[in-house]
Amino acid sequence: MTTPLAVELKALIAAEGPISVGRYMALCLGHPRHGYYMTRDPLGARGDFITAPEISQMFGELIGLWAVATWQQMGAPKAFRLVELGPGRGTLMADALRAARLVPAFGAAAQVDLVEMSPVLRARQAASLKGLATPIWHDGLESVPDGPVVVIANEFFDALPIDQFVRGRAGWHERRVGLDDADQLVFGLDPRPLPAIGALAAHFPPAREGDLLERLEGGAVQALGARLAAQGGAALLIDYGHAAHGYGDTLQAMKDHRFVSPLETPGEADLTAHVDFAALARGAKAAGARAFGALTQGEFLARLGLGARATRLQQGQDEAGRAAIAAAAHRLAGAEAGQMGTLFKVLALGDPSLGPPPGFAPQEEFA
Repeated sequence: MTTPLAVELKALIAAEGPISVGRYMALCLGHPRHGYYMTRDPLGARGDFITAPEISQMFGELIGLWAVATWQQMGAPKAFRLVELGPGRGTLMADALRAARLVPAFGAAAQVDLVEMSPVLRARQAASLKGLATPIWHDGLESVPDGPVVVIANEFFDALPIDQFVRGRAGWHERRVGLDDADQLVFGLDPRPLPAIGALAAHFPPAREGDLLERLEGGAVQALGARLAAQGGAALLIDYGHAAHGYGDTLQAMKDHRFVSPLETPGEADLTAHVDFAALARGAKAAGARAFGALTQGEFLARLGLGARATRLQQGQDEAGRAAIAAAAHRLAGAEAGQMGTLFKVLALGDPSLGPPPGFAPQEEFA
């Protein structure tokens, strides 16, 4: 399928040569006219994927109570920024703020800031938060005003561009997107080895020829870590991925709730990659923050009281209602294929003065 963005990408590559996987991802997702996130609401049954907040209110409620406990751990500042990175439809924030009404001082102290580049999703977020908050929108964390923060990032880092490198006989070669003889988009390797990748690979297991290494651009997590270290606060990062460094191609595209080739319909499919939580933790620590985890989502939600909350919601429900709540809780925390409990991980970041954030133990600090 030839999409409007595919036409522009082919012209760009024809003029400049093959482009990095990271640049390809950035254009597919954020192109101002044809980017995936700029032109649609991708969530829910009518979109291309479903996130945890859309499965059940329990997810956002527990994250809201985590935010309250974290704010209290920070000394309950009378003014702070409650920031969400990539807020989707605003469902998580809405459920979190409803749960946080248990502690009125939290809501009185919080200014809600949403980091979102999609005009379509900004409109959905405004509707979801009507009567709950008056959010301020930002294109990036750097424009959020100074002050202590509590940051929530659910399925944010998986959509940030990655670069890919393949181990060859003479070193590491960058994987790029070019054109084949039929003028179709195709993956290929830069013939020139990149010695600088050796420093990154030193944090990984010994590589064999053919191994593929993915590198997430570290600017976002380093900026977050620096903000926490300088101005105080904590952040909760939830995403699908792996807790330790490893090799493999995790770039994937999803359209209409099914996987498609990442090169098949640029601008019309969601592109993501599994998050390397060890890399996130190292980047935040290098910027001065502390890191805890990563825990599995199932373990984290259990520690926050998912079971008790599900039981409470089931009270007064008929059999079908009770079953639906149990199924939602299981999807959020279950370990089987198709469930989110082990695939998704949770990493907490904090300023150096804070101890372990709620849900984390001292021995779970990232070394």
